[in-house]
Amino acid sequence: MAGTGIHVPMQQVEAQHLAELVEQFLDLLRETERGADAALSRLTPAVYPEDAEASAEFAEATSADLLDRRAADARVVQNGLGSLGEATDGRDELVLTPSEADAWLRTLAALRLVIASRLGIEDDPAPDPEDPRLGVYEWLGYRLELLVEAADELDI
Repeated sequence: MAGTGIHVPMQQVEAQHLAELVEQFLDLLRETERGADAALSRLTPAVYPEDAEASAEFAEATSADLLDRRAADARVVQNGLGSLGEATDGRDELVLTPSEADAWLRTLAALRLVIASRLGIEDDPAPDPEDPRLGVYEWLGYRLELLVEAADELDI
C-alpha cells in the first residue's frame, strides 16, 4: 500500500452522494430534539431498558454530548470528502488517519441507523425491496466494509 494511512477507494460521484447524506445527517442533529425523531432515539438508545426513569436521567445527562460527538465525527467525514472533491489529480481514494477512520466508521454506522429507522428495520431487515432508501442503506454497508478491510490491512 503506497503512502501512510488507510486508503479507501471512492469515486467522485460516491463522494458527492455521501457528502449530501452527511449534510442531511448534520441537519438532523441540529434541528431535531431528542425523542421527537425515532432516528435520533436510535442514535441515543436507552441504556437501562428495564428502568425508564434511570434511562431518562442518563439521557438527560449525556444525549447532548453524544449527539455533539456524532456531529464532530460527521464534520471529519465532510472534511475528508471535501478534500477528495477538491483534488485535481484525478485520485479516486481517500487516505485517512486511524482517528479519521474511527470517525468515518462511527458516522457511516450512524447514517445506517438513521436509514434503518426510516425503513423500519429493527432486528430482521425486511423492508420493502422497492424502497430506494434500501439501496442507500446497503451501499453504506458496503462502504463500511471497505473501510474496515482497509483498516485491517494496516492492522489498526
